[in-house]
Amino acid sequence: MTPTDRGCGDGMLAFLGKRLLSLIFTMLAVSALVFAAFEFTPGQVARKVLGPFATQDQVDQLTEKMGLNRPVVDRYVEWLGHTLSGNLGYSTLYKTQVNDVIWGRLANTLLLASIAFVIIVVFSILFGIAAGMREGSKLDRTISVASIVTTSVPEFASGVFLASIFVIWLGLLPGTSPLDPGGDWSIPAQLVLPVAVMVLYDLGYVVRMVRASMVEVMTKPYIRTAILKGLSFRQVILKHALRNAMIAPFTVILLQINYLITGVVVVEAVFAYPGFGRMLLEAALAQDVATVEAASLFAVFVTVTTQILGDLGYMYLNPRIRFS
Repeated sequence: MTPTDRGCGDGMLAFLGKRLLSLIFTMLAVSALVFAAFEFTPGQVARKVLGPFATQDQVDQLTEKMGLNRPVVDRYVEWLGHTLSGNLGYSTLYKTQVNDVIWGRLANTLLLASIAFVIIVVFSILFGIAAGMREGSKLDRTISVASIVTTSVPEFASGVFLASIFVIWLGLLPGTSPLDPGGDWSIPAQLVLPVAVMVLYDLGYVVRMVRASMVEVMTKPYIRTAILKGLSFRQVILKHALRNAMIAPFTVILLQINYLITGVVVVEAVFAYPGFGRMLLEAALAQDVATVEAASLFAVFVTVTTQILGDLGYMYLNPRIRFS
């Protein structure tokens, strides 16, 4: 191993150490902020659990039973200890342990997100490269306009539009996606519209990023040199332009994972999809502290992890990049 290789290895370890510490600190800060936000919102948690018609004696008894009359710092520290041991607490909304709810909902969202992510990555690279190779061409203008239009339309609007066509008018797809295998529609059919809405909303943004990066790379001196050497246009794109053009969009593509897992609240609500985002919305509206805390921590974990993976991808695509 050369001194340069050892230096790169030490730099990588230092980088990972800093990012892991940042991840831990961020998750602790978010958990404290969410806990405090629920603590200082109007109304008693016990009252929300029992409903508006419960007597004050019943509220006081449940408050005592749940330990909600103790200092907030003590309860936060206790909750943090339980979380680290794998006990995410009791959901006051779903009337069961959070562990029994969150992982199933997360699996449903991962199914939806995985399909959408593959489609977004494949087509964003194809369309972005096709547009960026010949800036100002008719194909470039068509792809650019289509990307802007699809990204500008909110998810709920495109969801209603697609449902009006394929559900009400043509009757080809179901209007909801409860993932019920025993219903009139198959699981793949139930996934079509939610996936389509997510792809339409997110694809245009990534396409524009890939296209802008490709346009910039195509003006570099080494591209002109490769062309003057007699390489075919296909060889110039595949061997010289593509890898360099993907450096900037790489992080953008990875950040879509965060949106596809934790930011699809609207899509899941529109199509009654039993996913992570819809669970988080319902828990927040019901002030289900334990569920919101657990979901928030997972959302932060996904966000920071994708950022770390993006930085590692930078090093692979461009070894000259050093982490500080």
